[in-house]
Amino acid sequence: MKTQLCMPNAKIYFWSQFFSPVQSNYYLTELIDTVAWQQDKIKMFGKELPLPRLTAWYADPGKSYRYSGITNIPLPWLPVLLPLKEAVEAAAGHTFNSVLLNYYRQGQDSMGWHSDDEPELGQNPVIASVSFGQTRRFDFRYRHDKNIPKQSIWLENGSLLLMQGPTQHYWQHQVPKATKLTQPRLNLTFREIK
Repeated sequence: MKTQLCMPNAKIYFWSQFFSPVQSNYYLTELIDTVAWQQDKIKMFGKELPLPRLTAWYADPGKSYRYSGITNIPLPWLPVLLPLKEAVEAAAGHTFNSVLLNYYRQGQDSMGWHSDDEPELGQNPVIASVSFGQTRRFDFRYRHDKNIPKQSIWLENGSLLLMQGPTQHYWQHQVPKATKLTQPRLNLTFREIK
């Protein structure tokens, strides 16, 4: 069932069980086994550090994506990704030409606070985020007013989170560390590179 999150200056929708448990478990295993995972490095505090997760970038030809000093050159679409892309496009009412995959191997893997506001995503990007595997907390914080409380949502196996409109201008999001978790989680964020 589709629900809308009530947050100012944001347009966010959530489906808790967009894919069935059987579909979700199949995609979790298949994607872990077939995706060309890599561990990029980022510069922080003058040091090169490995990202605390594995990533992969699949997209139409010529649709590169740069964030945190990392340039992602597109790999050609895997067959397993295409039905996922089509299902997400139907729900979002939007066409995507790329997907960033994140592999959180266990609870120590994480993603820090950021907005998906890179120039190649356009003015008001539509980001469709699918989760498979371990349920993880997903946090939002308002960028311009610390008095607006943080919001959190639990991204379950098979869920879909759709962020659009002005969301990336006003809100940051993160996947915090959860050290007690031991199971893997995959996240696929479908995007349109302009």
